Amino acid sequence: MRIRDARPDEARKLSGLVLRSKAHWGYDDAFLAACRAELTLSATDMTERRIVVAEDEESGAALGVASLEGEAPDGTLGLLFVEPRAIGLGVGRTLYAHVLDAARDEGFARLTIDSDPHAVGFYRALGARPVPGGAEPLSRLRVDLPPRASWVRAWTGGRRTVQLGNVAEFQAQFAAPSRPSGADRPSEGSRRPEDSSRAEAARRAGVHYSCLAALGSPYPAAVVLPGTVPKGWLELLCRRLAWESVELYDGLGTGPAGLTAEILDRPALVRHLRGLGLPFVPWGRTGATGELSGEPLPPGALRYESKRAANVLFHRLAAAHPGIAVPDQWPVASRRAAARLIVARARSGAGSVVKSEHGVGGSGTHVVTSLRRLPQVLRALPPGPLLVEEFLSADGPAAASTPRDLTYDGLVDAAGAVHDVGAARMDVAGTAYRGATVGPGAVPDGAAAVALRFGHDVGLRLAASGYRGWYDVDFVTAPADRSVPADGPGPPRLAPTEINLRLTGPSVAFMVKARLDETRGGDHLVRSLDHVPLGARLPDGELVAWLTALTADCARTGAVLVPSIPTAAFDPAPFIGVLLAARTDRCLDAAETLVRTAGADLGRLFTPGRSLPAGPRPVPRSCRPTGP
Repeated sequence: MRIRDARPDEARKLSGLVLRSKAHWGYDDAFLAACRAELTLSATDMTERRIVVAEDEESGAALGVASLEGEAPDGTLGLLFVEPRAIGLGVGRTLYAHVLDAARDEGFARLTIDSDPHAVGFYRALGARPVPGGAEPLSRLRVDLPPRASWVRAWTGGRRTVQLGNVAEFQAQFAAPSRPSGADRPSEGSRRPEDSSRAEAARRAGVHYSCLAALGSPYPAAVVLPGTVPKGWLELLCRRLAWESVELYDGLGTGPAGLTAEILDRPALVRHLRGLGLPFVPWGRTGATGELSGEPLPPGALRYESKRAANVLFHRLAAAHPGIAVPDQWPVASRRAAARLIVARARSGAGSVVKSEHGVGGSGTHVVTSLRRLPQVLRALPPGPLLVEEFLSADGPAAASTPRDLTYDGLVDAAGAVHDVGAARMDVAGTAYRGATVGPGAVPDGAAAVALRFGHDVGLRLAASGYRGWYDVDFVTAPADRSVPADGPGPPRLAPTEINLRLTGPSVAFMVKARLDETRGGDHLVRSLDHVPLGARLPDGELVAWLTALTADCARTGAVLVPSIPTAAFDPAPFIGVLLAARTDRCLDAAETLVRTAGADLGRLFTPGRSLPAGPRPVPRSCRPTGP
């Protein structure tokens, strides 16, 4: 579906669509005859009333019409009608979002809607609120249009974007093989089978994770992915997020050259993508993405992707941030040297974190608080060099009041200005990232303030180093500073652990929140679940049908489901990734329980004598939607 301006010669055709849409609700002939003059459009209406048309991209058939009327700052949503055969396909929601986007861009602060009674629930679910006025039988509603968040304007320039899922390509910049020495050096031809297995697992994980790049901005125009995604997945995203006409290029290959090199090898595709005249947003910047976008990557701009360099920067900044406790860190040349240091620290009662210098999502990072695990940990690490870090963990009231794993997200714009996006609560299993929650109350105010101040200061140093783009700073909650006199334990401190100079899982949650806040109103909570296990493997067709039904189930709880990772459902250990959005913690938790239960229930299909329950699942009364 695409949305375009209406043409004067379409007045008769669009008038017929409007009348058919009105008749869909069962009005009698006398009522429709009384409405006919009001609902008949003229050629001059097309421009004077700013009428737009949603049309099928393949057939060109008109699917719906809408209009933005009046002059800023107060306007009117004068028309919003959908062809009856297209009702329920997301056309109305996308037209509504299009009008809100246009109104915001033209300086409108609010819109009035005189709604047919049958459509009141639709508008209220999208954030409109009842107000006095309106002539019977119409109901009057109003929707406020707060300005677009400053970070969204800085990220996209107010435009749609071309998203590149170059996850593996970005990581390959830091994957130069180490040169171990002594007993840690493998003998000729002694490469372990598990190394190949890990490499293949990492490759597949990169393909799956790259799907998140589709959500790397609130409103993409084109998405380019290395792997092949299920047919119908992008349509689900478009319906939930009110996107129109998004181009998808998938299956471009997962070879060692990287996704952007694959694009550059296709001159026609390069000409087309550049011809869109839109910003390129890669998952992470590389030399190849600079060639494609015309924005070269300055030498050294990615230096703080190194956990060692980041730790040095954290120590340099910490003196100006009393709420920050930076863990000490020691570089070691080999696994053997790491083992000696960890053992020495353990004998003094200290825990350690051992990590590789680069890695995503917790890969290459292990916490060692018991020497019994040390041999297992060392076998899972590359030969070296490695980093051993002080293990900090909050206890007592501090641990109860603040989530253990937090992150700050921000961006450096083209001029070098730093924009704060927000703080998020991360879900980390051991050291493996599993998702994040953003929105009101996700992070306690005190901890969020500490994270935002420190994260912004980090951004200023990144800007000075030549970096431009998205970044985050990850934290764990550290013990309170017991050297400061206080009545009881002081407030928890945050320990920064790494900087990511790229998009991340939490960044995707911020993008979805921004889009839903703009198109549905309110201040959403958004939770990303990057790994929801499935009880059975699902081929692509069955997966999309199952996700469609699950989306409807979540809607009955008042939550929005956005499928984010659809490519792992047929893996040997199948899983999916989703984002969930709601306006309350309770509804968000209920939706997560529903999704996880539904995923596990798939295994019952193959249990003799048992079957999945038919029909929609019951919705807890406290979470049923009652309006915006």
